[in-house]
Amino acid sequence: MAYVATEQGIANSISLFLQTYHQINPNVEGAAIVSQFWLLMVLGCLLGLGLLRLMDSRTVLKLFSVAAIVCYLTALFGSTSTALIAFPLVGFCISVMWSIIFSLALNSVPRYHGSFAGILCSGIVGGALASPIIGLVADLSGELRIGMLCVLATLLYILSIGFWAKPRVVNKTWKRAESNTQAS
Repeated sequence: MAYVATEQGIANSISLFLQTYHQINPNVEGAAIVSQFWLLMVLGCLLGLGLLRLMDSRTVLKLFSVAAIVCYLTALFGSTSTALIAFPLVGFCISVMWSIIFSLALNSVPRYHGSFAGILCSGIVGGALASPIIGLVADLSGELRIGMLCVLATLLYILSIGFWAKPRVVNKTWKRAESNTQAS
């Protein structure tokens, strides 16, 4: 739920944020930045696949979570030119999170994986909750930026998963594969 809220909350707010704080046309430049956000999510997924062969999934999750938080805060508080680069980079950084969180969750239970996967998939409701919460906080505070800071709570929660997750099966990296071969 936290991941989908992060993804949708950011993507749905980018154009309005850029219009409000940087006088960017939401239908032209704002839409272009949103499309770059989604494009970099695709590219980030591809890089993430490779990184998971090199590093433990919890480490990848922690690194990308910290990078997403830094990029997001930079987008919210930086200059126009910085925001135009930082928002798409947030998409790049969050791209690996869904698959890692799903994998860590399924690897934490010994059985009933199908039922558990169904419960995890119901987390898609987070996408329907994020934008109204951002809007409500923005309306109450009078600042869209403050509303968008709500996404930090979801990003921090995702970061925390990298610390407390205890998977029953750790992803096989090239280094682990070599050490297992040498041990045999």
